[in-house]
Order: sequence, then C-alpha cells, then structure tokens
Amino acid sequence: LSNIFDSLNLSQSLLYKIIHFDKSTKQLTKIYPGAVISFDISDQGEFKKLKYNISEQQELIVSLEDSEISTSTIEHDVEIQVQTSNGVITNSLFNAGKNAGLTDSMVMKLANIFAWDIDFVLDIREGDSFSLIYEKIYQDGVFLRDGKIIAASFSNQGDVYKAVAFDDGEGYSYYNPEGRNMKKAFLRAPLNFSYISSNFNPKRFHPVQKRVKPHRGIDYAAPVGTPVYAAGDGSVIRSSYDKFNGNHVFIQHPNGITTKYLHFTKRNVKQGQRVKQGQVIGTVGATGLVSGAHLHYEFVLNGVHRNPRTVELPKASPLAKNKMPEYLKFATPLFSQLESLDVNQIALQDEKVTKKES
Repeated sequence: LSNIFDSLNLSQSLLYKIIHFDKSTKQLTKIYPGAVISFDISDQGEFKKLKYNISEQQELIVSLEDSEISTSTIEHDVEIQVQTSNGVITNSLFNAGKNAGLTDSMVMKLANIFAWDIDFVLDIREGDSFSLIYEKIYQDGVFLRDGKIIAASFSNQGDVYKAVAFDDGEGYSYYNPEGRNMKKAFLRAPLNFSYISSNFNPKRFHPVQKRVKPHRGIDYAAPVGTPVYAAGDGSVIRSSYDKFNGNHVFIQHPNGITTKYLHFTKRNVKQGQRVKQGQVIGTVGATGLVSGAHLHYEFVLNGVHRNPRTVELPKASPLAKNKMPEYLKFATPLFSQLESLDVNQIALQDEKVTKKES
C-alpha cells in the first residue's frame, strides 16, 4: 500500500493517519497481492476517498474532507446461483467451453477435476463432450466470479468419467460414482501446455540426430518458462545437467515408479529433496540435445518405460465406509442430473447431424 501511495504522489503521513484511524482501517495493513483498492483523487491530486473490499460481503470506504478522516462499511448481498451447462468439442476444449457459456477459469476447473484420467491435449478428440453443474457468485445482482463445480461428467473417446464434489468432514474433494477420490497418485500430464511435438513412439526419428532412435516418453512443446509439476509424491534422485538431457530431474516414487523430466531452463529442486504432487520442479526450456523448447517426460515402472498416457495408475482410496451412505444420498441425484444433461447433449448432436445430412 505504501508503494501505491507513492505512485499516486500521496504522502506517507496520510497513509499512517488512515491506517491508525480506527479498527476498520487497520485491515488495510493486511491486503494481499491481487487485492483491488480504488482511489478517488481530485484534479489537484489530493486524496478524496478509497474503497477496499474487506470481503465479498463487506466494502470499506475511507474518506477525507476538510482534513477530517471518516470511514464507513457497506454490506453487499452475495448470492450463489447453481447453473448447468454442457458442450461438445469441435476443435478445442476452451472454444467448447466458451460456446457453452463458461469462463476460461471454469474450463480449467473442469479439466483439473479429470487431470488424473485425461491428458487434455493428447487425449481430447472431436466429438468429446462434457456436462457440469456449477456455481456462479453474484454481488448485488452483478456477476462476481465463478464458484465451484458441484458435479461434472466428461466423455472422452467413448470413456465417460463422472465426479461429484463432496465434503468428507476434512474439506471437499471430487469422487466418482463408486466413492473413489478423483485424485490419484499421478497426474496424466505434468504441465499445462500449448501443443505436442512428438507423441509416444518407441521408434521415433530424432529431429537433431537425424536417425531413428527409441523415444521413451512424450514431448510437450510449450513456451520457455512454463512451470512443470511433479506428477506424483516422491524423492528427487537426480537434479543435474548433461549435454544430451540438458537440465533434468528424476523423481523416485513408491511401487517401483520413476518419472523423468528433461530439457528444463531452470531446475527448482535438489537431489534428495522430497516433493509433492503438483509442486513446481522446474520450467520448460531447450537445454541439451533438442530442436526447440519442450519438456520430455518419461514414466518408468520397474525399469521398463511405459506410455504415460495409457499406463494403468494406482487407484485412489475410497471414502471411509461410514461416509458412503451420506455420500450416495448426496451424490446419486447429482449423477442422475448429469445423466439427463448428457442425454440432452446427445439429442442435440443428433439433431445437428440430421440437419447437415438434409
């Protein structure tokens, strides 16, 4: 806040007076990155008023008139609306989401639910579809932000995945119809990326060495600096550099699994360090023997390279038995509602196909 006052040519003494004026203004010492504070400044550059959202329900207003500071707090009406949406992918998930009335952030939430089952670049095909029941948050009747996804389904190449958000007493997670957590031991893809430069192929023409050689993983082409995540919990057994792999990190996981990440610009972890799933371990680069910026990712099971896209991953633990009756009572109507949305989506697709044929 001190820097903001400096940038507006407002004195630090005024800031001190405001912060120490009363209990409400002391909350200005706890602002967080990304918080929005609006200022009303006179034509002469003098402070008149500031507004700060203490929460979605409360807004603090600090005014200065005739050298006298005054404060007030406005209460906002916040409403959660539950809505439904569905869509079919024709070229990209983001475009399908946009056509279905979803924001990009909601599309990312949808993808994050199924990130342990679907690689959302390699696995997505034209004709894949989704349905969801979700929250939209309104403040005084005006859209404020997306809420959480209550339930969702995703049809990918004939396989249908479904999930419902359920609070087991320790916070909510997403569970499938059998009550298993959607979060598994490994992510299907270790980053958010732009496109794929080389699919899984044990006999692959190397673009630099100009000869066919085994390609024991997947190349994710992405801008330099894109964060790369640990696919699962484990210990870093190698964090180093060589002329072939460039900056690279190897992680040892339970059950004889090792994941390897090559060609980083920067390594964020050291050998011997424990890492958690989703932790940033480095950034995409073009170090080593490469033709362009990308992440090379390998999944090794008991010394044998496996396709990260298709290898069978350990199943997640189910809900505790004493929670299952409560879960099923809560989730069953939501899964039924998703089923209705899916049926409507299929009917709409059939109608479009019929119109095209005619």
